[in-house]
Amino acid sequence: MTEFTHLDHTGAAHMVDVSSREVTERVSTARGRVLLAPATVAMIRDAKVPKGDVLSTARLAGIMAAKRTADLIPLCHPIAITYADVALAVEDWGVAISADVRIKDRTGVEMEALTAVSIAGLTIIDMVKSVDPAAVLTDISVATKSGGRSGEWRNPNG
Repeated sequence: MTEFTHLDHTGAAHMVDVSSREVTERVSTARGRVLLAPATVAMIRDAKVPKGDVLSTARLAGIMAAKRTADLIPLCHPIAITYADVALAVEDWGVAISADVRIKDRTGVEMEALTAVSIAGLTIIDMVKSVDPAAVLTDISVATKSGGRSGEWRNPNG
């Protein structure tokens, strides 16, 4: 088992020093789902959600969230994101969310992709909560990552 790098010699959590790491292109994709009632799915498809354009609002919220991840997660490094995008697909069960984030830096970008998916999903729920209070954000995970010391990785669960 490798040493957990987010703990100092006393066992306290601390930010990892990445200054000696090589700057490389790092890419991560995360995915998630918002489960919705069939009537809510129809409202999104027909652009009839009372709060407005669910998908555009959620997409922008996800991109904005990726850029603010270090403000939300205590030990994340502030990084200069070179690309972030959130894709949303309306399915019969709800909305599929995918976020792609890229950087050229010394640390990974997985948390930024996960944050983008999370906030896009929460934005969908906020937009539809008056018509579907049972909406569920679920299955958020890293799908792929590349770059850095660990190289390429693909989630075996999809």
